[in-house]
Amino acid sequence: MHLLRTFRFCYISAVWLPLLVCATVICAQEPTPVPYGHNPANGKFYDINGFKMYTEVYGSGPPLLLIHGNNGNMSAFAKNVPYFATHYQVILADSRSQGRSLDPDHPLTFEMMADDYSALLDAMHIPSAYVIGWSDGGINALLLAIRHPEKVNRLASTGANLWPTADAFRAGLWEDEKKEYDSGPDKTYSTAKEKNDRKLFLLDWQEPHITLAQLHTIQAPSLIICGDHDLISVTHTVLIYQNIPHANLWVVPNSGHGTLIEHTDDFNHQVDKFFTEPYKDLQ
Repeated sequence: MHLLRTFRFCYISAVWLPLLVCATVICAQEPTPVPYGHNPANGKFYDINGFKMYTEVYGSGPPLLLIHGNNGNMSAFAKNVPYFATHYQVILADSRSQGRSLDPDHPLTFEMMADDYSALLDAMHIPSAYVIGWSDGGINALLLAIRHPEKVNRLASTGANLWPTADAFRAGLWEDEKKEYDSGPDKTYSTAKEKNDRKLFLLDWQEPHITLAQLHTIQAPSLIICGDHDLISVTHTVLIYQNIPHANLWVVPNSGHGTLIEHTDDFNHQVDKFFTEPYKDLQ
């Protein structure tokens, strides 16, 4: 480390004191964090299925699409992009009605969002990509592989569910969400944000509706992930794993819903390993 020592006269109460050494050590600082989601140098809007989808791209190599969760945005992957951008072309996007991809006047379904991501890859002239999806993004990753199988090389889905009933979630979560749903008619949603938040809440309350038969159509090797204390029950995650023809299962110890944040280094390494090493069926 190079140290720059600056010597200056210190002036107190208009009296010059003998020369004092006011040693200021300027130490090397960490780089300024990348403002994912608000980085003009990397940002671009695409016209996708009736709205403008905001994207940012980092790195070079095989395309890797990252899909965030409900009421989130691409900054959810701030701890993962630096690792993957060293050897992938990392594609970040704000999902429809979230982040900077505003779409206030249309309904919202998971199928619509999966189709959006397929259209985005077409607009970027990318035939297929590796895919990481978290939470709602994990649902989108599964549906992308179901509805547009040619677009997915391999996928990693963490914290996803197939349907919105109580058995998919940890104990008590569905009941808490039902209270929020039941209180809805008594509330006034006046601002654009309040209306959009309600739309996104209803998305997760009413959907998804993915069948086990649909899972059986997925041909892309799939890494199915949850935390051992996830919002999604471990038994439901195992069910997803068991019904995809070529899948591996990873239940992350000591982890909640945010596996990729709570265990960033391990998550990055294990997913990258799954994407790059020859696939082996472990079922």
